Amino acid sequence: MINKLSKGYERFRRGYYQSNKARLQQLSKKQEPQIAIVSCCDSRVDPGLLFDVKPGELFVIRNVANLVPPFETEGEYHGTSAALEFAVNYLKVKQIVVLGHANCGGIKSLMEDESVPKSDSFIDNWMQLAAAAKEYVLARNDACTHQQKITACEKKSVNYSLRNLMTYPWIRDKLVTGNISLLGLYYDLNNGELAILDEITTVECSKESSTTQ
Repeated sequence: MINKLSKGYERFRRGYYQSNKARLQQLSKKQEPQIAIVSCCDSRVDPGLLFDVKPGELFVIRNVANLVPPFETEGEYHGTSAALEFAVNYLKVKQIVVLGHANCGGIKSLMEDESVPKSDSFIDNWMQLAAAAKEYVLARNDACTHQQKITACEKKSVNYSLRNLMTYPWIRDKLVTGNISLLGLYYDLNNGELAILDEITTVECSKESSTTQ
């Protein structure tokens, strides 16, 4: 595997780096991204590739299932919260995007696992952040297929993450003054479509679709 990485770096050094040397050297001194994006760590979802941006244009925060925890100060480790604080208060980003996606392993495991979360499982405990989205989907009385329920949970969890973003006082203050905006997106790996999600997003169970109605 190291050979694959080293050969890739050699191509980067000879090609991209040489062609963009001035820009990359400028970035080494300062970064000024306008957008922060919370994305899944899924290897198939690369925000830089998906949005065709250059280095320095996106501040990317990646975690399992692209979840945003609510604001709280009692826990000991706050990787996502710390990254958000840095993006908002220090980099002064103008927009925060939560990017959900189809075929998310974290959401699939949450929807299919009926057991009590294991106390020693980091994934089990982390995925409880999306438990409300799961409950919302399972409480619906329309005839969703199993896959449609998973898709609905993938989308609804983005809505809950947007809500959680608004519990951070320094994000909420900037929303009030119009200095920041929030956006939910959903990328369908199966057909390459991108949908905008918001608090009124619904998922139709009569057909498979990544677009909102």
